[in-house]
Amino acid sequence: MRILTGFAALAGRYDGFIVDLWGVIHDGVSPYPGAVEVLRRLRAAGKPVVLLSNAPRRAQVAQAGMRRMGIADSLYTGILTSGEVTYRMLRDRTDPFFATLGRRVYHLGPERDRNVIEGLDLEPVARPEDAGFVLNTGPDDERSPTDPAAFDDVLRACFAAGLPMLCANPDLVVIRSGERVICAGLLTQRYEALGGIARWVGKPDPAVYGPVLDMLGVAPSRVLAVGDSLRTDIAGAAGVGIDACWVLGGIHAAELGGDTAAAERAARLAGLAPVAAMPAFVW
Repeated sequence: MRILTGFAALAGRYDGFIVDLWGVIHDGVSPYPGAVEVLRRLRAAGKPVVLLSNAPRRAQVAQAGMRRMGIADSLYTGILTSGEVTYRMLRDRTDPFFATLGRRVYHLGPERDRNVIEGLDLEPVARPEDAGFVLNTGPDDERSPTDPAAFDDVLRACFAAGLPMLCANPDLVVIRSGERVICAGLLTQRYEALGGIARWVGKPDPAVYGPVLDMLGVAPSRVLAVGDSLRTDIAGAAGVGIDACWVLGGIHAAELGGDTAAAERAARLAGLAPVAAMPAFVW
């Protein structure tokens, strides 16, 4: 694993890029310093970039959020979110797991993520006992976004109702404007620990990479994935045979503390071998 100070050394080696959003491009509130400039330079070089995020919302909603941060649509070729994939799978029902789900859904998550089911032939219900499945998009607006135990009561109610859980964001935690907040993946882990059945949609599942590679139009051997999470971004790239660059300043920043030797050990322990690592997504 090469330790680099910027992305310029990698830009010429690949023809297309799959780039994570949260932890690489922005922190949920504003872009990271230098990240937009990298996108500009790749665009100027004619290198396609597709943004692949575990955000539990439709792609156009994530895109609108980036516009508000000053990240223009013209800076990237396409975008896919786990929320978008979840929406499509609920709409099409071709996957066996999705085919068995009922039409009555209990949503565990904030109102802003309700767009994942809007326009579908589904009936949202207010109580788990009235639902056929639970859609988990993360902490709702009524409980602490930093304390997973605050959700144990609703998780137990879903389990008692025998609901399969659909996890629309496999991330465990993210850093939002400097604060560590829990994600749907951590709640899903707690649900599975109760004995609940869950389906995870998003990185590192290889299925989400097919549409992204189609958007890129580049041979996988010429594609580089960029992300800050070993568990989702780097492992996901490895699962489909794509090279990866690990951005150390995202979700692992606190535990690594800028120690590149610690980063190399962490990657080895995870059984992963990113081609490079860098403190931040800068040129």
